[in-house]
Amino acid sequence: MKKKLLPIVKNDPWLEPYADIIEGRHQDVVRKEAELTNNGAMTLQDFANGHKYYGLHRTTKGWVFREWAPHAVKIYLVGTFSDWEEREEYALTAIGNGTWEITLPKSALRHGDLYKLQMHWNGGSGSRIPAWATRVVQDPETYIFSAEVYAPTRPYKFKNNDFKPKTAPLLIYECHIGMAQNAERVGTYEEFRTNILPRVKADGYNAIQIMAIQEHPYYGSFGYHVSSFFAASSRFGTPDDLKHLIDDAHSMGIAVIMDIVHSHAVKNEVEGLGRFDGNYDLYFYGDSRREHPAWDSLCFDYGKNEVLHFLLSNCKFWLEEYKFDGFRFDGVTSMLYYNHGLGQAFGSYGDYYNGGQDTNAITYLSLANILIHQVNKNAITIAEEMSGMPGLAVPVKKGGIGFDYRMAMGIPDYWIKMIKEKKDEDWHPTSIFWELTNRRADEKTISYAESHDQALVGDKTIIFRLIDSDMYWHMMVGDDNYMVARGIALHKMIRLVTAASINGGYLNFMGNEFGHPEWIDFPREGNGWSYKYARRQWDLVDREDLKYKFLGAFDKAMIHLISKIRHFENLPVVKLWDKDDDQVLAFMRGKYLFVFNFNYQKSFTDYGFLAPEGEYSLVLDTDNPDFGGFGNVQDDQPHFTRHDPLYEDTGKGWLMLYLPARSAQVLKLK
Repeated sequence: MKKKLLPIVKNDPWLEPYADIIEGRHQDVVRKEAELTNNGAMTLQDFANGHKYYGLHRTTKGWVFREWAPHAVKIYLVGTFSDWEEREEYALTAIGNGTWEITLPKSALRHGDLYKLQMHWNGGSGSRIPAWATRVVQDPETYIFSAEVYAPTRPYKFKNNDFKPKTAPLLIYECHIGMAQNAERVGTYEEFRTNILPRVKADGYNAIQIMAIQEHPYYGSFGYHVSSFFAASSRFGTPDDLKHLIDDAHSMGIAVIMDIVHSHAVKNEVEGLGRFDGNYDLYFYGDSRREHPAWDSLCFDYGKNEVLHFLLSNCKFWLEEYKFDGFRFDGVTSMLYYNHGLGQAFGSYGDYYNGGQDTNAITYLSLANILIHQVNKNAITIAEEMSGMPGLAVPVKKGGIGFDYRMAMGIPDYWIKMIKEKKDEDWHPTSIFWELTNRRADEKTISYAESHDQALVGDKTIIFRLIDSDMYWHMMVGDDNYMVARGIALHKMIRLVTAASINGGYLNFMGNEFGHPEWIDFPREGNGWSYKYARRQWDLVDREDLKYKFLGAFDKAMIHLISKIRHFENLPVVKLWDKDDDQVLAFMRGKYLFVFNFNYQKSFTDYGFLAPEGEYSLVLDTDNPDFGGFGNVQDDQPHFTRHDPLYEDTGKGWLMLYLPARSAQVLKLK
């Protein structure tokens, strides 16, 4: 009798040699879920309630605080209420299984009090911020972090309680709260809510993906060295400010995705979990795997049920407490492999099933996706993963890891490589089309031309690579400059061909839509702690005398067009024509025809190729003067196919178009 195969293997015969390994991973998840839920006596949702038990909670009688610290021998709650001294009335009691507890009367604590744990263990002691703290603040003078009692008399109440994200298609505006303003300082949740959300709405994006939410000691880490996993970064404002932002986004029809970091943690011991109760491997590996070799951070031990409890509860907390609509999981490649994927080329299927995969991490990611979709069936999960692990964005029940989408990380690398290494005449449509559409049929992806990664100091954005120093002198309207004209033209074409070929969603990092100049560089010792490059200069796109407005207007038109095409992401991408000698590419999606002429010097008159018969009208033109183009295409002229008896059975005829150099058109079949 032939062995029953999981759907992921049935859908891809190339996976059959690894069917046993894939089945084994799947059974690992099944067994672990059964173990955590007591064989179904409760749900994974019930298991992931650690945030409701641990940490500080207000009760009808007063306060209760609990912490998991199995290696501690004595713990005191210290803070402004005790003059930061160890007092017996604030001593915690061990109640079993490594858990410590203290109950306090209402008068013991009040909103705004600062507190920490004074932890004692065999051979030492130390000050610690509670692992489950939901509010952590930094003293502006001493720079010391402390947990804060957050209990406002009138906490924020959500107005939108049944929001459902629009994901057909998912159009993401990636953003960072602190750098989302013109001023050379840290921006706030409130400023983002009032100033940036309206821009996102007007531009047509239906989701924002917010970076650096979890508290992190070093601002310049971009939020990736997390210290307090349950605390929204206080440098941007209060928890209520963040809730108000999310609530307003929902009222605008905008989903809010959180960039969550479960791939590693900051090494700090005072602010973080590095040596929380005196033990180095409480949450992390205790051997050579403890420290990440490239990130100067600590790696979670996903084989411990207590770590699973902590991380799964963290997922549920953000979904329930703040009503986030899902997560973009950072650093998934690093989690999947024992070597973190460093220095490894993934050239064949065997590279994903050679024993170098961290089965504990794969089990955790699968459980996280199961949990997230239990908490909110409409939640969105995205994996930042660059190795190409098959099944990452396939449901767990089908043998996958359960993400809804995976980031198409090869696309931005491809564009940077093209711009850096290829002459304009060597931009081949066959290569471009293959790169943009080369993906697994059973997995949805988020395509993007560039994200925050391509904008960091040491790298360059697409627009800056195309125009470079001429951006400083020739971006005034009316200033004719070849490099600027080339850059603006290619910037629009790159973004259009990337967005037009999606099979799941499209992502843009804030400011890149209008060609924000220069790079991102957070304040650090090397730049004199300057905020000059850790901001977004919105005035550039708002000014009528600068060419940035053209790129902003084009992006807005492109996003609005894609968003109004019903289930655009599911329409087959049907290539009609590609000719490298001419540098012309054409493909259809439903009734929409996308035509690109990447040729840097040749414009083509009556350029013909076979297309579905009928009448076509122009709906988007990169060469439109409103987008900084030259207006060489007549936008109100209908285009009719010419019948050819030779192709009568195909339903296609010859479509003859004028294709200006370095331009793209979108036409609709009536």
